[in-house]
Amino acid sequence: MTWSAAQYLKFEDQRTRPACDLLAAVPDLPDGPVYDLGCGPGNSTALLVERFGAGRVTGIDTAPDMLATAARRLPDCRFLSADLASWEPEAPAALLFANAVFQWVPDTLEVLAWLAERLLPGGVLAVQMPDNLTEPSHAAMRETAAEVRFAPYLADAEKLRTPVPQPRRLFERLAQDGRQVDVWHTVYNHPLPDADAIVEWVKGTGLRPFLDPLPAALVAAFTDAYRERIAQSYPPMTDGRVLLRFPRLFLTVRRME
Repeated sequence: MTWSAAQYLKFEDQRTRPACDLLAAVPDLPDGPVYDLGCGPGNSTALLVERFGAGRVTGIDTAPDMLATAARRLPDCRFLSADLASWEPEAPAALLFANAVFQWVPDTLEVLAWLAERLLPGGVLAVQMPDNLTEPSHAAMRETAAEVRFAPYLADAEKLRTPVPQPRRLFERLAQDGRQVDVWHTVYNHPLPDADAIVEWVKGTGLRPFLDPLPAALVAAFTDAYRERIAQSYPPMTDGRVLLRFPRLFLTVRRME
């Protein structure tokens, strides 16, 4: 998939808020490296730098445009290109921080369990994942993809995103060897100018698996058909704005002393 830092950052404040909330749940940490997994354009990395200092923080991503943007934003940080499905920290970590990335990683639960074993005593794995596959914003993607003109290109589009593990499975898999696990949901309600703004929002993330496989001649047609569904599903409020409901799952795993 292609990832655009400029598209993603159109909604930087709203996208960074869950990262702030996740970081607020991270307790005092031991000395050691801090990793921003799926760092994107560096908006979440900047939060880590403010708290822990640039010298401790490394950003990890696969998208060249995201990494280049993050490096320009935070020139004193280290940024590396790596696939989180197989990446391993160079040394046990004080913090593995992942804001809105593991929904794209296959075998999410097993990867999280593997990472939880690579923490220092007192270290924390902190994860936030969108839990919005059943929301109208994403149901409309699947409905549009099923149209005859698009279906031949999009048979596998929805398979590229991993469903968020259920809380019970997270506890059962991760709360082992004395690890302390916390899981919670937060539902954000984002007031946006109109239905077009919702389309622009998901163009930066969830819509990528549906747009990228299409021939260039069909991208505009798909986007228009999707926009029509979004306008029906998100009617304007009395002030003309629309409200985007956005559930997110949060997880912290702490390795006890």
